[in-house]
Amino acid sequence: MAIPKGDKDVSVTYSDYLAWPDGERWELIHGVAYDMSPAPARRHQGILAYVTYLFVTYLEGSPCSAYAAPFDVVLPESAEAAPDEIDTVVQPDLVVVCDSAKLTRQGCTGAPDFVLEILSPATAFKDMEEKLRLYESHGVREYWILNPANDTLMVYSVLPETPAGATAVPRQRGARYRKPVLFTSDDTVAPQLFPGLPVDLRRVFDRDREPS
Repeated sequence: MAIPKGDKDVSVTYSDYLAWPDGERWELIHGVAYDMSPAPARRHQGILAYVTYLFVTYLEGSPCSAYAAPFDVVLPESAEAAPDEIDTVVQPDLVVVCDSAKLTRQGCTGAPDFVLEILSPATAFKDMEEKLRLYESHGVREYWILNPANDTLMVYSVLPETPAGATAVPRQRGARYRKPVLFTSDDTVAPQLFPGLPVDLRRVFDRDREPS
């Protein structure tokens, strides 16, 4: 029987997800399927391309790797969970994974160390509420939310405050995020996990800006 994708009364699993056409983009959060179409706006993609370039260049030669969407992040409740027992698969705009054992052919299984999402009108609530709680509960150590609508960055992070340098980084599942910090386009911000990577937010938000 076909799974009615997008129906919140039907619980979908990773097994169902793997059977869907490759040309479609969906996320599963606790068994609910979210349609990722249509394609993001041009400015969204310009910002993502620039930030991805910064991270990929900085991380070259390190144990950590950056990946831009589409990239599956599978978040099982236990390491032993089978595909038909997993109900959460997301596609963040950008992730950094420092434990190569988590990497798979399609993406990664388990929490990335760093996640960045770029808000759009269609995804804002999901990124700021549902996915925030999801990333916190699964042990994502640092979560950035870029908002092109008002040129701001919200940063959520957990302790410790030392950079991610080892191949295997403690998962810290269940650790609570500290109070978020808000930055504007006037700021230059380095990720807590990668303090040697300054990100000039004015240059980030100037990507493919619509003419006034």
